[in-house]
Order: sequence, then structure tokens, then C-alpha cells
Amino acid sequence: MTTCPVTGTTDDHEVIALDPLVRDLAGEGARLRAAGPVAPVELPGGVRVWAVTRHAEARRLLTDTRLVKNIDHWAAWQRGEIPETWPLIGLADPGPSMLTFDGPEHRRLRTLTAQALTPRRVAAMRPRIEEITRDLLDGLAAEADAEGRVDLKSAFAYPLPMAVIGDLLGVDTTQIPRLRTLYDGFFSSVTPGEEVQAIIAELGELFTGIVARKRARPGDDLTSALIAAGEEGDSLSDEEIVATVQVLITAGHETTISLIVNAVRALLTHPGQLALVRSGEVSWEAAIEETLRWDAPTTHVLIRFATEDIEAGGTRIARGDAVIIAYGAIGRDERQHGPDAERFDVSRTPTRHLSFGHGPHVCPGAPLSRLEALVALPALFERFPALSLAVPASELRNKPAVTQNELYELPVRLR
Repeated sequence: MTTCPVTGTTDDHEVIALDPLVRDLAGEGARLRAAGPVAPVELPGGVRVWAVTRHAEARRLLTDTRLVKNIDHWAAWQRGEIPETWPLIGLADPGPSMLTFDGPEHRRLRTLTAQALTPRRVAAMRPRIEEITRDLLDGLAAEADAEGRVDLKSAFAYPLPMAVIGDLLGVDTTQIPRLRTLYDGFFSSVTPGEEVQAIIAELGELFTGIVARKRARPGDDLTSALIAAGEEGDSLSDEEIVATVQVLITAGHETTISLIVNAVRALLTHPGQLALVRSGEVSWEAAIEETLRWDAPTTHVLIRFATEDIEAGGTRIARGDAVIIAYGAIGRDERQHGPDAERFDVSRTPTRHLSFGHGPHVCPGAPLSRLEALVALPALFERFPALSLAVPASELRNKPAVTQNELYELPVRLR
């Protein structure tokens, strides 16, 4: 049985250091799975945690109430071993929101969000998503160079979800460029801790300002609804409202950007699979689910903390240990998806994955993200049927972020 990698006791497994530069994501995922269902890993900054690498164990642990999101249960944090300038501290301790609460407090905050993202309300957003998509596609050709080359990420995959989440939460579009810069630094594994602290402070000021403006001039948006709920007796503090808005904007655009980019990359590098979808033999929904499984937008989710000793996959997770969920590795778990789990196959049935999470903390924005991809992808390939990569796939590079599966850019040729 493997023992805790954090407390200094001897264990019989090699600790896998996650590459902060993300140079071989698929290879790293394979090494994690080979290390066992629950493997000791080292995050940037020398912080050691457990990583859950297999589908079955992740599904169980994501509903285990002994694993909580409150950083005060982290033994290493209590001992002062995790500095406040740790580059990933903003992901481990993002403030009081539905992301960090469990039990009744989590349900209280999540219920308000869920009411704004019901299937009916998400479906009602489709015309607006289609409008934004058409406008962006109209502008793609104008942004391309003389040979029809353009960065699809910056010109299409990024502005689409930002515009949608901006509409949903009432964010001024003039703030989006600064948000992009701040989030690039926030998620980076190589941003110095002092800079991360400055980014966290500026994001806090920015979102506090958004909430203050909506309090002064309410609109038909989720931020105004959260404020109204707090005033009507749901006991939402200003700090909780600000943190919830920040979580929704952060999660509401990052995942969808990567979903669209990863789907385009996968389809363009697997022309036979693209042909199945374009012919109608396989649905776009199936292609989206296979992309989510095979190339999950989120690589690792930080962090849960054990309030009691927990055994999982032959490993004892000691009370006070930290646990991350390795969604990138889990998506290609051959025990769940068969011996060909490494293969991208849009006709795979059924495609049951955990890429949007599971249990109480499952992503509330998953239906919206799926809808955006479902509108964007067929419209893109219909408008530009000769779409192709403008560089070899081997030249595409991930950003240095151990939590996000995000390319720097996706250069394509439109014609």
C-alpha cells in the first residue's frame, strides 16, 4: 500500500512531477495511469499531492463527502508549508464561492446559479449564440492573410464564449481584452507567485466593480439576479457574489475555448472522422463528446482535501492530504473506454466521460458549453469546407498550464 507523499513517509511509487511547460500531455497522462489509480505527483513549486488517474476511482471520490474543497483541511497549509505566493494558490483557494463550499453552503450558492442555467434557459440562448457565431465567421475571412491563414483560437474560439458569458453575466465588452491578459497569467504554471498575487488582486477589483455597477443599475443578467437574491433573503454576501461571478466567468469561457479548439484540431488531423460527421453518419454531438473524452479541456482540477483517512485504488489518502483529479489521464482510461482508448473515434458508443466533473461539483455550465460547440463547429465547417491546419500538428504547442489543456494558437487555412 502506498503511503502519503506529503508527510515524508516512505512510499513505493515514484512521484511524478507534472511538467509546468506541458510538452507531452498525452505521454504524461499515460505515465499517470501507469502509476496507479491514485498516484503521488508534484505540482509546480514542489507541492506534492495525490492525483486520481482512473475513471472508476474518480467517479467514486468525486462523491465522497470526506473530500472537501476548504483549504483549511490541508495539513501542509496548516503547517505553513504552502506559501501564499505559491503560483497555484488562486486555484487552490479561490475565495468563498460554490467552488470552495461543500454541503448546505454549496447547495445554497449552486441553486441560484442552476436556476439561471436550466436546460430551458440555455436552449433559449441559442439564437444569440448563432448570431455571435455568424458575426465571427463573417469576420474570419477579413482577418486572414493573403493565403487565407488565421489564428482560429484568437479570432473565433476565444471571442465566442467570452461574448456569450459576457451577455449572461452583464460584463462590459471593453473589459474582455484585459480579462484575457489576466487569465493568461493566472492559469500559467510559470507566472511568478508575486505576479499571481497581483493578478488575483486586480481580478478581485475588476469583479467587485462589475457587481457594484450591477447593483447600481440592474439588468437582465445573472449578476443582477445574484444581487437580487441576496437582497431577498438568500443571505448572499457581497464577497460571495463577487467570487461566484468570478468563478462563472472563469469557468464559463476557458473550457469552451479549449473544447472548440481541441475539436477542430482533432477533426482536421483525423479526416476520416471529420468525413463521418460532415456526411451526417455521426452526429456533431457525438464528435463533441468524443473530443471531451479524448482531449479534455481541463487537464487537472485543483484541489480537494481529505477530512479522514480514505482508501482508494489500493492507496491510503491520509487525513489532511490534498487530492487532484487528472481529467486528461482519466479520459483515456482503457479500463473505462476499452483497449483503443488512445484512439479518437467519433463513432464510439457510449462515450461516458467525466470531463465536466461528477457529483455535487459537476460543472453547472456544461450544457451551455456543449451548446456553444454544437452551434460553432458545424457552422465553421459549413462556411469553410476546405478548412485545414496551416502548420503541421506537431508544431502546435500547449500553454504552460498544468490545469488547462490550452494551445497558444490554432493557425488554420480557410481556403
